[in-house]
Amino acid sequence: MNQFKDLYQDKLKSPEEIAAMIESGMVCASPTAMSQPIAITEAIADRARKNEIEGVKHHSIIAVNPAPFLEPELHGKYDYVSWFTTGVARKSVQEGMSDYMPCNYSEVSSLWKNRNLDVFYSVVTPMDIHGNFSFGLVSSENVELMNQAKYVFLEVNPNMPRVYGSNLVHISQVDAICEREGELDILPEVAVSDIDAVIGSLIAEQIPNGATLQFGIGGIPNAVGKCLDDKKDLGIHTELFTDSMVDLMKKGIVNNRRKALNPNKSVAAFAWGSKKMYKFLEHNLAIELQPVSYVNNPYTIGRIDNFMSINSALEIDILGQVCAESIGTVPFSGSGGQADFVRGCNLSKGGKSFIAMSATAKKGTISKIKPILTPGAAVTTSKNDVDYVVTEFGCVRLKGKTASERAKALISIAHPAFRKELTQEAKKRNLII
Repeated sequence: MNQFKDLYQDKLKSPEEIAAMIESGMVCASPTAMSQPIAITEAIADRARKNEIEGVKHHSIIAVNPAPFLEPELHGKYDYVSWFTTGVARKSVQEGMSDYMPCNYSEVSSLWKNRNLDVFYSVVTPMDIHGNFSFGLVSSENVELMNQAKYVFLEVNPNMPRVYGSNLVHISQVDAICEREGELDILPEVAVSDIDAVIGSLIAEQIPNGATLQFGIGGIPNAVGKCLDDKKDLGIHTELFTDSMVDLMKKGIVNNRRKALNPNKSVAAFAWGSKKMYKFLEHNLAIELQPVSYVNNPYTIGRIDNFMSINSALEIDILGQVCAESIGTVPFSGSGGQADFVRGCNLSKGGKSFIAMSATAKKGTISKIKPILTPGAAVTTSKNDVDYVVTEFGCVRLKGKTASERAKALISIAHPAFRKELTQEAKKRNLII
């Protein structure tokens, strides 16, 4: 019998047996989203419900359902720390039931070096004949955290696609394994609105042939993807691989031939989308998932000419300070990789970064371009780093402009209903001279 199969059987446990190894006060971490081990976390929660453990923390970038560590009745027993707050965990963070970590995505692994980590657990593919599991759809911070943790527990799911890159773990590195077959979390495609389509076309006009792209999920990124059919030889180097990128690769618009780094490969830190996308990624030699410490490193990004980064914002002030993660003092998401890619584009020859958003919120009653950010709002991207800002009313470049020039430029792409008020406020602050 294959020696690795023997070792696998020796380490194979039930989720309950793995949960029994968890002690009060332990710090646990899983990779983002689809890598969250459902059976293991539920078994740990069962122990917490029975008052067998307390003070256990679960850390991850993004949580998905089911997420028992978010249950109010487990507060103080099995709690969550979010490193990028999204819909599943948002209410818990906003109500103070869960903690959150301010960080740039590129720094996740380095931040963990100064923290204690008892347990790393993750979903993986089935083991191959050489004793290797793949982390599948997520590379991100997996290997670094696994190497730091005292214990490594894996949950084998045959539905996890095997994706190439730096995302392998060998059976010899694992303390225990359990098995669970379940559907992977998917992200429904976001419809493109008329406003998204206008913004997408404005950004697409700025993207040259041979450029390398980073963008995420949402109506505006989807709109950009749909506006690139006349482009050639594009590349992808992004923290998140999305369905719209699949379409660009299938059309041959993205071929990665002109990238200085990882030529002929689309590179990402993780992938999240539809079942169709997961099938496309499996055993696809044109895709590589790499650690986010590499993918999002501004110096990595800066080595790629004509890098184009597209990110969103909740609001921006007339100096160019961007808030993408809170509504006043209320946490809404996280910094993610926005600052990483904006700074990387500033280092890239021919690079451009775009902060894109609709001009208004709440059915046109609130301007997202404001005299000052909402009090308490977190600054995600500094005024000194921001490059282009785009709304449905135009695309302006702030980089290299004076405070007065910036204010005028931003007011010009605000909704017309708010331009007079913004101009008056700018004059009061001596920003328009």
